[in-house]
Amino acid sequence: MVELTKMNGTTFLINSDLIETIEENPDTVITLVNGKKFIVKERRQEVKNLVISYKRDIYVN
Repeated sequence: MVELTKMNGTTFLINSDLIETIEENPDTVITLVNGKKFIVKERRQEVKNLVISYKRDIYVN
């Protein structure tokens, strides 16, 4: 799970395995495989780095 920040400042966890797309135009919009969308404060590259870091943590340890 990756912790992200909604536009209103609240944080939430998202299952990175369910992310289908991450778009930045100019807000970052994450679309899940079920079609649900989240707008977050983090930039696209930051979300990508968080997912990579999470995957490394679970597969290496």
